[in-house]
Amino acid sequence: MDLEKFVDELPIMNRTIPITSNKDYTYYEVQMQEFTKKLHRDLPPTRLWGYNGQYPGPTFYVQRNERVRVHWINHLPRTHFLPTNQPKHPIESEPEVRTVVHLHGMSAHSKNIVASHKKQTQSLKPFLERKVHEYQNEQKGATLWYHDYDMEMNRYNVYAGLSGLYIIEDSREQSLQLPAGPYDIPLLIQDRTFNDDGSLFFPDHSNSSVAPFEGDTILVNGKVWPYLEVEPRKYRFRILNGSTHRAYTLYLDTNQTIYQIASDGGLLKHTTPLKELQINPGERIEVIIDFTNFEGLMITLKNHLKSNKTPTEPITDIMQFKVVIPINGEDSSRIPFYLSEIPSLRNTNIQSIRHLKFNESTHQDSRPILLSNNRISHNPVHKTPQTKRTEIWSFINTTNITHLIHAHFVQFQVLTYQPFDLIHYKETGEMNFTASTLLPNENYRGLKDTLSIPEATVTRIIAHFSPHSKLFVWRTHY
Repeated sequence: MDLEKFVDELPIMNRTIPITSNKDYTYYEVQMQEFTKKLHRDLPPTRLWGYNGQYPGPTFYVQRNERVRVHWINHLPRTHFLPTNQPKHPIESEPEVRTVVHLHGMSAHSKNIVASHKKQTQSLKPFLERKVHEYQNEQKGATLWYHDYDMEMNRYNVYAGLSGLYIIEDSREQSLQLPAGPYDIPLLIQDRTFNDDGSLFFPDHSNSSVAPFEGDTILVNGKVWPYLEVEPRKYRFRILNGSTHRAYTLYLDTNQTIYQIASDGGLLKHTTPLKELQINPGERIEVIIDFTNFEGLMITLKNHLKSNKTPTEPITDIMQFKVVIPINGEDSSRIPFYLSEIPSLRNTNIQSIRHLKFNESTHQDSRPILLSNNRISHNPVHKTPQTKRTEIWSFINTTNITHLIHAHFVQFQVLTYQPFDLIHYKETGEMNFTASTLLPNENYRGLKDTLSIPEATVTRIIAHFSPHSKLFVWRTHY
């Protein structure tokens, strides 16, 4: 569908409003609902699912160490409006629509690990089930996001609209004079495809539970190719790639510098000036863009990373900044060089080194599947890291495509990459490295929970598993 770009203003997501707050915790109620909303000037209203009737959901702003309780309430229909396929791991006595809210990036208190992954928010008895999750928010300030995480249904539920941002603030950030208030703006980037009637198109993958899908239209904060009017001053943008499969390499058509200040787990050690930056599904990056010398200009945020599905035709436009608002007073915000201390885990006592190999196989029904050490997801527990231990994990990607991994309830650091000859490996089983170990780029040396694992490469990460003593989950994302 050919929709005109930059005709709708960028929406700013509403903030969640607590029901009550006391010395022990802040309490919220969030309902999952179906509704319709116009996503572009020329589109009819689109049928969506969202939190509190909003797409994207409202943004949580919480303080570090603030205890938060969220009452998640499911008012969704019992059947999906997208063409879902039959689950490969069916849950008896469960309806087609199942939801479980995952707070992506949270170092959750141990008692919430089981609650977040073993309790569904809807079942047949009762039909409308409610769950209260408690979040300790003990980690440093960072941009997190919440989304549906049912094992079989998450790609449909997130595509339908079930996602939102969760921002932890702390005193370190506030001391740096970063752009704040109306100059600190979240940007949630997603891709969708629309039918002529404005409804969401999603392919019917009735014979496969793994075929990826990438939309042909870009939305930011729930609007198709929007614009944002800005002042000639510095802005902080918290960017989330909320797409299910599409990655982006972002740059500005003015070729100006973008200053990255944070990644998944919060502030980097130093500000990293970049002309372009890649962001994969589930990753968050925080940047400062300085519009001071661009008064009166239209600046387009663009993408030049080609799709895996249509490698000859990247979607190039994301959104547009219009530097047309007169500056409101002096801009006293800064782009500091030093941001935060990130102690290296390299010098800690390493208790274990684990090797996890990605390899392709075929399911009994002829579906292609990705295995980790020749095991599939519902096999018994793969690895058993112990609490308060530091481990190195080596991901060995023996496939010819990049895979994305996400670790739950732990932040890790990227150590090295080392490419190998994939053809030689498949013919002989021998690992013939084609280069020495490579260090990650500066903007990948912060705390991470989501990472792309390149094809024909050994990627090593290091993590300290603390303070939890229960299950840690890692998986390829979506």
